[in-house]
Amino acid sequence: MSSSNSPYLDSEQKLRKSKSTEFLHQVHRKLSLKSLRRNGRNSIDESVHPSLRTASSSVVGFQPPVPKRSAYDMYLEIDMKLDDEAMAGIVDPGALYPDTTDASSPASDLYSSSQYGRPILRNPFSQPPVSRIRSLDLIGPTDRSWAVTPAQIPSLEAEEDSAGDLPRWKIRIYGPDNNDYILRISADDTLPAGEEHEKLYLRERGRERILSPNERPAKILRRCLQHAGYDESDGDAGTGKGGVGLPGVPFLLKFVYRSQFLGPADDDLSLNNFAYVNLIARSLVTIPVVLHQHADTIVSLRLSRNPLNDIPGDFIQSCTALSELYLSHTFLKKVPPSIRLGATLTLLDLSSNRLASLSDAGLDELPRLATLNLQNNRLERLLDVFPPSLLNLNVSNNKFDVFPLSITKLPNLSRLDISFNSIRDLPQAIGRLTRLTKLVVVGNRISGLPDEFRNLVALDELDCRRNQITDLEPACQLPGLAVLSADHNNLHTLPRSIGPMLHGLNVSHNDITELVVGSSSYSFALTCLDISNAKISVLSDVTVSRLPQLRTWKLDRNSLRGLPDAMGDLKWLETLSCADNSLSGIPETLGKLQKLESLDLHNNSITELPQSLWNCASLSRSNFTSNLLAVLHDPPSDVEDSPTIPVAKLPSPTFAPRRPSVVPRLDLPPLAHSLEVLNLAENSLTDEMLAPLMIFKELRVLNLSLNDIQELPSNFFHDLTLLEEIYLSGNRLTHFPGEDLPRLERLSTLFLNGNHLQHLPHELGQVNSLSLLDVGNNLLKYNINNIDYDWNWNFNKNLVYLNLSGNKQLQIKSDMTNYGRPSVSSADRQSFSGFSAFAPSHIPDEGDDRRIRTSSSLVNGLSYGIADTLGKNCQPLMMDLVHEFRGLKKDTVFAMFGRSHPANQAAATTSNPLAKYLKDNFVRVFISQLNALDRQHGEGVPDALRRSFLKLNQEHHDSLFGSLRRTSGAGGPPIVDASQAYNGASGVVVYIDVVDKRMYIANAGNALAIVSRRGTAIPVSRKHEPWDRTETARIRAAQGWISPSGLVGDELDISRSFGFYHLLPMVNARPDIFPYELTSLDDIVIIANRGHWDFVTYQTAVDLVQHTEPTAAAQKLRDVAISYGAEGSTMVMVVSLANLFHDRSDGAPTDRRRRRAVGVVDRILDRLKDEVPPPVGHVAIVFTDIKGSTHLWEATPSGMITAIHLHNNLLRRYLRICGGYEVRTEGDSFMCSFPTVLAAVWWCLTVQVELLKVSWPQDILDCPDGREIYDVDGRLMYRGLSIRIGIHCGSPLCLTDPVTNRMDYFGILVTRAARIASVAAGGQIMFSADVLNELNARIFQSDPAVEYPEPQPKEAIDGIRHLGPSVFRVGEIKLKGLEVPETLSFVLPSSLLGRSTYIEPIVVNPPPLPSPSLRSPPPSNRFELTQVRELARLCVRLEIACADPALYSLPGKPDADADILLRANTDLTDSELSALLYSLTIRIENTELVLRHKLNTHALTKNAITSVMQSINQSCELTEHA
Repeated sequence: MSSSNSPYLDSEQKLRKSKSTEFLHQVHRKLSLKSLRRNGRNSIDESVHPSLRTASSSVVGFQPPVPKRSAYDMYLEIDMKLDDEAMAGIVDPGALYPDTTDASSPASDLYSSSQYGRPILRNPFSQPPVSRIRSLDLIGPTDRSWAVTPAQIPSLEAEEDSAGDLPRWKIRIYGPDNNDYILRISADDTLPAGEEHEKLYLRERGRERILSPNERPAKILRRCLQHAGYDESDGDAGTGKGGVGLPGVPFLLKFVYRSQFLGPADDDLSLNNFAYVNLIARSLVTIPVVLHQHADTIVSLRLSRNPLNDIPGDFIQSCTALSELYLSHTFLKKVPPSIRLGATLTLLDLSSNRLASLSDAGLDELPRLATLNLQNNRLERLLDVFPPSLLNLNVSNNKFDVFPLSITKLPNLSRLDISFNSIRDLPQAIGRLTRLTKLVVVGNRISGLPDEFRNLVALDELDCRRNQITDLEPACQLPGLAVLSADHNNLHTLPRSIGPMLHGLNVSHNDITELVVGSSSYSFALTCLDISNAKISVLSDVTVSRLPQLRTWKLDRNSLRGLPDAMGDLKWLETLSCADNSLSGIPETLGKLQKLESLDLHNNSITELPQSLWNCASLSRSNFTSNLLAVLHDPPSDVEDSPTIPVAKLPSPTFAPRRPSVVPRLDLPPLAHSLEVLNLAENSLTDEMLAPLMIFKELRVLNLSLNDIQELPSNFFHDLTLLEEIYLSGNRLTHFPGEDLPRLERLSTLFLNGNHLQHLPHELGQVNSLSLLDVGNNLLKYNINNIDYDWNWNFNKNLVYLNLSGNKQLQIKSDMTNYGRPSVSSADRQSFSGFSAFAPSHIPDEGDDRRIRTSSSLVNGLSYGIADTLGKNCQPLMMDLVHEFRGLKKDTVFAMFGRSHPANQAAATTSNPLAKYLKDNFVRVFISQLNALDRQHGEGVPDALRRSFLKLNQEHHDSLFGSLRRTSGAGGPPIVDASQAYNGASGVVVYIDVVDKRMYIANAGNALAIVSRRGTAIPVSRKHEPWDRTETARIRAAQGWISPSGLVGDELDISRSFGFYHLLPMVNARPDIFPYELTSLDDIVIIANRGHWDFVTYQTAVDLVQHTEPTAAAQKLRDVAISYGAEGSTMVMVVSLANLFHDRSDGAPTDRRRRRAVGVVDRILDRLKDEVPPPVGHVAIVFTDIKGSTHLWEATPSGMITAIHLHNNLLRRYLRICGGYEVRTEGDSFMCSFPTVLAAVWWCLTVQVELLKVSWPQDILDCPDGREIYDVDGRLMYRGLSIRIGIHCGSPLCLTDPVTNRMDYFGILVTRAARIASVAAGGQIMFSADVLNELNARIFQSDPAVEYPEPQPKEAIDGIRHLGPSVFRVGEIKLKGLEVPETLSFVLPSSLLGRSTYIEPIVVNPPPLPSPSLRSPPPSNRFELTQVRELARLCVRLEIACADPALYSLPGKPDADADILLRANTDLTDSELSALLYSLTIRIENTELVLRHKLNTHALTKNAITSVMQSINQSCELTEHA
């Protein structure tokens, strides 16, 4: 629309859509609203042309019928009336989305001020705006934009507006004809009060309400934008310009002007059954007349999502059979008074409203009410408002911080859900609910259960997940409790007593260090036990023997090193999962488990599988991925206790003569007839170990990826005819046998990537069911004329995934074959495959339902690799994006969009069009947002990324529903494809500024990215899940709710995502953005979706791809995720950062399939680079020791077992990374050697920093020696185990130990290093002057360089400088046993500088402390008789106290004279005193055992304990002296 040169514009120009003048006049004559009131009176703008004025303010306006609702009307459900005070109890909006509002622009002429200074909103439908409209304020059609930026008003006219200091907003108001009009208002404009027939409605997600007087539409929009993830600066194109640009409705909400009395006619209700009436989202403002006529027949009435202000009382009274009433999502602030008249009501649903109180609801007058749903309201307190008949009560997702005591007064209550509140304690009165059968308290802050909880004798199910509970004893002892879910709490141990009916127990994600069930020989009825993600290191036979009924046992992600033999006694066990532990073996007794169906032991350190597994007759799924298996045993010759099935003679594997073959058998073991899924990926299996696998005739899935297989027997697949999935990636195959491929009629997935294949057998084209084929990273060459030998993909009609990337020598020839076959014609050639000479571009194109990968792996000098799989859905749900910006900066974007699994059943057979839309449009939107940044106001790349995510989400909504509205036809509802309307996609974008060495990561959902910094995984994104308390608060502030299963609105498992518009703004597309400074220490970036991260941890992913070419690395991560259990669409992208700092290319892939080093029995260490050779010559010797380890072992033995395991793993990991050599361990101390001094310092600094990040057991953190300590600046200094370290360098004597076959070091240098470590305090790195000289020369460059045979590694120098070391001089120290003192210093990284002031200073040769009550200690080679007599006196006193503590309270009590044991003035020799000391020690230890026994059996009374303690206190002087 072009603007006019005249200062006055016609009213037509205020319309968004062009209309004729005649129609415009007609609209203004018919529409009559109360005009803007000034000082309580109506005002008419005389500047408006008379033909456009309304005749009279009393004329009733035009009331056209309201159109039928359609599927297009999917709007938001947000709380528009939440003021700042109401939201304060839920979330701080400023903390979630910073307010970046700048200086405001002048106000519009479309509002004026009342007598109190508050602007009041003009109604655009009652009369046209004033004629003094400036041309710069013109607002026309905005089809291309979701927002309109504030118009720029000349400053000379700004002072004319009384509210010129307020920001101006633009809102769209839709008329009855569904045409929209744009209005400019200020934030404080309100609606006029009145009794007009026409009202302004707010419509959102299928429901609407009338805006009440004094409501501020601009603030409603602002709140809506904030909930949806927008900042106020996110205007059109993201400019803002100090004002606020608003997205156009209906993307977020819709203001509709219409008659308040209009609703659907009775004829339009289409009600055929008046017993069960469903009127959800019908825009009802009152009860239809037809319902009054059939009120006595209504049994169930659903009125949710309607703007009902009230329900007539006579109607409720007429509903004599009404049993169920649903009033959710109806904007109710209070319960309608007529509800109390529903005497027959048994179910009342008032969820998702605005109820803040039930004091006047009259619910207690409903005599039959059994079920009441009040979830997702604003309730903070509950008085006695419930009827005694209530059985089921749901008050979850409210604002309770105290458990309502009124609930405890419901004697018949059976089910209670009070999840997702802020309750910290359960009251003692909860014990009154003796009929309660189910209690759900998920997502609160409850720290414990009261003793009265034991009175809930009828409780059958307790769900207390996501709290802070430390003890479950009161719950576990309940006699009727059957299911207890308590994961994600603060449990340290399991209750020793469990109820007789408890069969399901989930205590995963707790700090449990010891699994001790029960204190007697009583066995429990547990059938399902989940104790995964804990810190258990030992599993005893006694514990296992008390769980004979177990059917499912999950022990994943613990610290177990072995399984007890008693596991074989669990005869009912069906599922055993013990993945991600440190198992080195499996007990033979597992072969007794005849009911075992699933065995998952992946990611351990198992070196050998027991032969007895062949006897497991029911085992169908087994996973031994990521172990150290090198041998597979043949079936046993005699299968005991298991029936055998006679079969024909087994075929032998056809190898070259050097290959051994299995001995023919006439019978097969039971496992051969039951096993269907076998995962053996990432082991050390070779060709010789394949023979036993050929007898699994029921096998469906075989995964042998990442092994050392060079050749498959030609008849390997002869009997494996039921195979559906074959994974052979990452081996050394040069040939793939094809003789038996036509027999594999069910084969759908074949992965052969990462081998040395030069061609594929032509028989592969006869596998008609093949849909997924990956042959990337091979040496493939093709000759189109070799149709008898080379595979042609056009023969596989069902193929939807083909990966040929990474075949750098891929050739597609059309010349004569070696067999002299004539060349076929071009037409025939095209009909065969589309091949052309050296033209891989003729490979079939990728489509919506097919993915073909042949792309290059280099962009802007950065090498990258992408690997994915479509999963069982066989649909491309994930999309990747790689884009390079041309020009000087050469910035690069790596992105990933989509979902791992279909969002719903409707989308299970389709691709994800939203993901494709995001891929195709992100670069365009991102570039536009970058160009629109206001650099003067500090806007940068994070603002552009945020706006790009939000803009894309809105544009897709407009393209989807806008096209639906256009194609639906006039008057007809649009047809919405559920797979699109209710679909969504996660997204992650990595933007790398190559010149400035900066990286920006933005993600929404569960697609994540991490960075590898010298082998350490650093997360640079955030997983958005509803369980996150910050996300929970944001969802609740947007009037959303979370189900106990952790789903937003009981639908979605993520809290941020593209799409899912029916869940806006609870689920929005606002990303978390992480700026990251790249350094030379950064190796790679790993980007992956949920299909990968749900199965592979961050650190495991980094370990797997160290020193691996990106394409091979991505494929390896994908293959490992599949072998770990990923079944959905999995995508992994690996980007190498090496070329940013080093002038080199990655070159050929590094072959990481190396033989395991001798003596290495740890899966984690096996993934890392090899240990350095034993250093000789000039070396650095390092000793470590744990501070306070003795006290920690005494305080928490089980916690220390786990802590030592974590400590050892961390030290050994960084020995591999930093280049150190483990000499030996003594207890909890390490002795290490390094070829260079700086490598040793780098290791020590890194270890001190990383120890603070370890997930220590809570028992350790509760001890004084493991508690968290912060410095004066609030930075963490100590946490968990703290080690002291000593470093010295020189040339020791180097000898190989004949037993361990490892290098050992001897001499004064080693002794001096050990003594240096002994004088260091916990957390210190003490070193000698020689080490300091090297630091000064290489790091601080203050001294001349010191020449040593081994050059100092550059990576060590960079690593040390990155940690920011600071050296503190100590001075000369006289070391124990050494004559020459040593000048010592200690070094700390910059993050731990607080330790320098916290640690007590070391005093050189401290003077003896004065002791007035005790004599000076005797020489070390003599015994002091006085000390022995005092020890004897203490011994006698303790023995008398143990015998009869009451003797100390009797008159004339024995004085415990030492003469009983040692007469006075006795002259004894040293040998006699030594024997006496030994005797006294034994007697004191015996008394200690007696005391402990009495304390454990509660035999001592309080007076007895006090008496014993008094007797010990009397000997305090002796204790100090001893």
